Amino acid sequence: MKAMVYHNYGSPDVLQLEEVEKPTPKDTEVLIKVHATSVSPADWHFRSGTPFVARIMAGAPLKPKIGILGLDVAGEIEAVGSSVQRLKEGDPVYGLVPPNMNGANAEYTCIPEENVLIKPVNLTYEEAAAIPAGAGVALLFLRAGGIQSGQRVLINGASGGLGTFAVQLAKSLGTEVTGVCSTRNVDLVQSLGADEVIDYTKEDFTQSGQTYDLVFDAVGKSSFPKCRRSLNRSGVYVSTVLTPQIVLSMLSTSITGSKKALFATPRVTPEDLQFVNGLVEAGKLRPVIDRSYPLSELAEAHRYAEMGHVRGRVIITVPD
Repeated sequence: MKAMVYHNYGSPDVLQLEEVEKPTPKDTEVLIKVHATSVSPADWHFRSGTPFVARIMAGAPLKPKIGILGLDVAGEIEAVGSSVQRLKEGDPVYGLVPPNMNGANAEYTCIPEENVLIKPVNLTYEEAAAIPAGAGVALLFLRAGGIQSGQRVLINGASGGLGTFAVQLAKSLGTEVTGVCSTRNVDLVQSLGADEVIDYTKEDFTQSGQTYDLVFDAVGKSSFPKCRRSLNRSGVYVSTVLTPQIVLSMLSTSITGSKKALFATPRVTPEDLQFVNGLVEAGKLRPVIDRSYPLSELAEAHRYAEMGHVRGRVIITVPD
């Protein structure tokens, strides 16, 4: 089969189209013929090996262990392992590839049955591939921040791959949501259900005097010290980017003060995927797709994603 493979850390140019052996599902796995996948921040961090903590998280400080990226997958089941009971050949599915397995930037991929869901009929394969990592990670960070119904929540980077899901998830959990984005994305964030939208090109939310129970920095471009005044007495700042600053803030706030800074390891569980799927089926969660690229143009897709300012997700399609 054809796959986009990388053997060394580096720029998008390390991604090369190669012929590799088609995988065979183990007892509890399914083999999926891939129709669509995505480019997530995790993909290009693992590809570049930066920051260095990405290599440590992957257990590969010198050379990549996993040669094929792509966490999200949508496609059809071609074969099932001997212990698989819930799924069968031909099922249209979507799901999340565990980070310790070869990903979906290929014509076929194998993943555990528990990480696979039947694709809702109201979604295309491209739309389905936009959901698992984006919505799952956004949910994980919101829950890490202790999100509760009735809270006031601010989402910085509300038009991005995580932010577009975070706005919808926070609303579905019964909170009052303020989204922060650029001028061109104000209408988009409003359409996702935000109660208020702040255009960061015109206003700095940290200087507005408004306070929130939870500030979710979906793009990691702010900091706890900068957002401290925007937090209520027991408010929480959650960042998606592990930096020395957030580590220091986590340590200091764990010792003193009622306001907290947090970073959570993004490990999405099958239960998280089921929760997200329920919202999709209920029409309470929809993906936003910025651009689509064919598998052969994966390197260009990485370049675009790394530039920032992506509206929603970047999708990769895999031709038959």
